[in-house]
Amino acid sequence: MIAWIGVVVAVNAIESSAGATYNDNFSLRQTESHQADRLLALSAPSISGDTEEVVIATRQGRVTDPAPRARFDALLAELSRLPNVSEIQSPYGPGGASQIAPDGRIAFADVTFDIGANVISGGESRTFVRAVTSASRPGIEFEDQGQVAESTVNNDDTHSLIIGFIAAGMVLFVVFGSVLAMVLPLLTAGLSLGTGIALIGLLSHVTEVASFSGELAALIGLGVGVDYALFVVTRYRQARLRGLESEEATLESLDTSGRAVLFAGTIVVIAMLGMLLLRVSFLNGVAFGAAIAVALTVVAALTLLPALLSLFGSGVLRRRERRAIREGRHAITDESRAWARWATWMARRPKTFMLVGVAVLAILAIPFFSMRLGSADSSSDPTSSTTYKSYELLARGFGPGYNGPLELVAQVHSAAERAVFAGVVDAVARNADVASVTPPHFATGIDGRSAIAVSDVYPRGSPQAASTSSLLSTVRSTIIPRATAGSDVRVLVGGQTAIFADFSHVLASKLPLFVGIVVFVSFLLLMAVFRSLWIPLTAALANLLSAGAAFGVVTAVFQNGWGASLLGLSSTGPIEAFLPVLMFPILFGVSMDYEVFLVTRMYEEWHRRLDNSEAVHHGLAATGRTITAAAAIMVLVFGAFILGGSWIIELFGLGFASAVFIDAAMVRSIVVPASMMVIGEANWRIPAWLDRWLPRFNVEGSAAPISAVLLDVPVADVLPIAGPRPGDATTLDLDEPPLPEPVA
Repeated sequence: MIAWIGVVVAVNAIESSAGATYNDNFSLRQTESHQADRLLALSAPSISGDTEEVVIATRQGRVTDPAPRARFDALLAELSRLPNVSEIQSPYGPGGASQIAPDGRIAFADVTFDIGANVISGGESRTFVRAVTSASRPGIEFEDQGQVAESTVNNDDTHSLIIGFIAAGMVLFVVFGSVLAMVLPLLTAGLSLGTGIALIGLLSHVTEVASFSGELAALIGLGVGVDYALFVVTRYRQARLRGLESEEATLESLDTSGRAVLFAGTIVVIAMLGMLLLRVSFLNGVAFGAAIAVALTVVAALTLLPALLSLFGSGVLRRRERRAIREGRHAITDESRAWARWATWMARRPKTFMLVGVAVLAILAIPFFSMRLGSADSSSDPTSSTTYKSYELLARGFGPGYNGPLELVAQVHSAAERAVFAGVVDAVARNADVASVTPPHFATGIDGRSAIAVSDVYPRGSPQAASTSSLLSTVRSTIIPRATAGSDVRVLVGGQTAIFADFSHVLASKLPLFVGIVVFVSFLLLMAVFRSLWIPLTAALANLLSAGAAFGVVTAVFQNGWGASLLGLSSTGPIEAFLPVLMFPILFGVSMDYEVFLVTRMYEEWHRRLDNSEAVHHGLAATGRTITAAAAIMVLVFGAFILGGSWIIELFGLGFASAVFIDAAMVRSIVVPASMMVIGEANWRIPAWLDRWLPRFNVEGSAAPISAVLLDVPVADVLPIAGPRPGDATTLDLDEPPLPEPVA
């Protein structure tokens, strides 16, 4: 415990001193938008950086009136003196009439930096945004729109984390009936989480780490960490109720649930690190951050939690349970009668249960096939942010497309090539989905001979609209090739909207390979652990269905708007491009957690009984209640993040919460046990040659045949039973009426 506290304090002190350098840059070298940015950076660095749209709005009069104009001119003069500001296009300058709305009450100025937004420090960004917003006066409003402003939006999810802790504590108290048993899992998860988030901040100095990595790690680490501790504490309590002393109970809990925690956590870490195979630098830091959070929760569950149990062992029991132990009244089974009845009912028609469960998952997954990947625009930001306010002003004055223009970029060497570029701009302007274009702007290249031609294209739709994605595709594939035919001019389409679209396309193209690798590795690990072909196959298929159903729920709510108002969502839009890539390994890993805990107990029962129906029945009866409690904790923890202000974290919160609920309610409770009943004893068979080739892992602990442990008769003489009976298992939850004493 002292070592853990020392590590937490030291790591957080170092992180507090060094700070964090988060970076949301996700440029992809092979994409056209990156090539456009690269051309600007190499040939015309003064206009290659981020462009902010500083918006002015008046309640009365026009922005061209003396007072608003003087105020705006003073602000632009102040901004021009800030570091890295290279160019300002004022609505009052030559050609600035198009930057004034038709009603005359809204206008904007383009402020261009000579470096990208990802290079601008947080302090410089805040200074810039503060200068804009502080210029507002009664009747005159100034707001900022762009990547610099976006980096200052504060999506504080601390209150969601607190709500998640409280919700998890309530479930733990209901399950255990002991304050100490409630506190230990939360303390274990909290210390590991505090260390993990600090390490992620330090990691940002070594590699690119997205700004939301800490919140995502907190979301994952809290849910997984409490669950892992729950399984260990549950097994400890069961051993104590069976009459074991504290040290023996701790050893048994680690020998059984501890092994399962280690294996399940390893699968989650492997799945998260699988994102490195995508070769997208933006996701590397996220993968490392999530892997660190999960790994630390595993280490805490296997080191800190046993230390806590050794100090407060009897405190995790209810008062009447401690009294029963003192009086020598020990429990005789740990199986839940309700789950035993459910298993018996399912055993009567396992095929029906399996088909119904699969059908429900398939129906929930239907919206997934209409998922549109993209990036949410500023309309999804908190309503109090300057980015949201500027978005609304620009949309009201000019149309939503002014919040994310496309940027036409080309290198021209002669008057003829300039004419070709101008022809491209004219051709684009005639498209029905284009609201307006800016006249071609020619900047002399650093070589002094060529020029860089630039023009902004304002779509009619918002940056996240499907029409804008269609326009981008049309401009690239049809309009530009036709307008440049017969010339050597190469016109590239860049800008933030194009960057997000290219990012979505790259990730979507790599997703199938990534999913296949994660599933295949998990299949191999499960095959080696359970010495089976059918168990990893059914697990993989069920987990894929579960993930598809979760994606379907996210698509239905965030994209289609079904029930969005019930969750307090003010807008809908495309699903963030990196959400499937980030969600799938986490969902697959969490699903594998429950799969491992469930099937490990069935595997124990199989070693004891050598009867598949008995193993499935008793395994489900013994773990169903614990898995349900663990799932309830995760659903509440993840659901708390839906209440946050960050669109991305809300997406993840709903995705994880729905996935865990679906997995616990349908997959682990119905589909997996029913399919194992249908398959029969083939669940536990594997070809002899494959068995010799595979490495051996022991996750069931020191399980022994039931004949040696309880009955002292040959296993072949043990008759199948329809439900739990005296002597079958090891402990009894004292919340339920005791079973009759075993008869000799």
